[in-house]
Amino acid sequence: MNVTVLLVDDEQLIRAGLRAIVDAEPDLTVVGEAADGAEVPGLVTRLRPDVVLMDVRMPAVDGIRATRHLMSTVDAPPKVIVVTTFENDDYVYDALLAGASGFLLKRARPEEIVAGIRTVATGESLLFPAAIRRLAAAHPRGPARDGLTSAALTDREREVLRLMAAGLSNTEIATNLYLGLQTVKTHVGNILAKLGTRDRTQAVIRAYESGFVTPKP
Repeated sequence: MNVTVLLVDDEQLIRAGLRAIVDAEPDLTVVGEAADGAEVPGLVTRLRPDVVLMDVRMPAVDGIRATRHLMSTVDAPPKVIVVTTFENDDYVYDALLAGASGFLLKRARPEEIVAGIRTVATGESLLFPAAIRRLAAAHPRGPARDGLTSAALTDREREVLRLMAAGLSNTEIATNLYLGLQTVKTHVGNILAKLGTRDRTQAVIRAYESGFVTPKP
C-alpha cells in the first residue's frame, strides 16, 4: 500500500525536512504542502491524501480549526496527525477533540514519524497513554461519571476500550484477553459504532471525557 501525505506547516524548513523523511520511504509519498490551515480543505479535496501532518500552531488558521473543518465538511476525511513542539500543549488536546488521530513531537526521530504515518494509515491510533492521561487530567470536563452507559457496551467491549485507552494495539489486546485478532477487530468496530466515533483515538478521548476512564495526574 502506498500512503499519500499532505504536509501543513508555516515553516518552510520544517516542511522540507518532513518531505525528505517521508519521500525516503518506498511506501510513503508527499503529494502536497501548505503553509497555513486555510489552504488545507482545497488541497485535501483535490489531492485526497491518506494522512495530513498538521502543525498545531499556525498564525492564520491553526491546526485545530483546520482539523475541525476537515472532519465536518470533507467526505471521508484523511487521518490527521498534529505536530507540536510540546506534548503538554493545550492545542494538542483540542486537536484530538476536533478529530485528529494522534500527535507527534517536532523533535521526533525520523523513524518515529514514519511509523506514526503508517500507524494511522492502517486505522490504528497514534496514542501515547501517559501524555493523553496528562492532557485529560489538565482539561477536566466535569465530575467523573460513567457517561458511556447509554452506548450499551458489552462487558467485553468495555474491557477492550480500557485496553485501547492504555495504548494497546489490536494484537496486544488479543494477547491480553486471549482472543483472536479478528474477534478484537470486531469488538473495536462495535465500540466505534456504538460511541459514534470515527477512530480509536476519538473513542479513547470519549472514554476520558465521560469519566469511563479516569486520568491520573
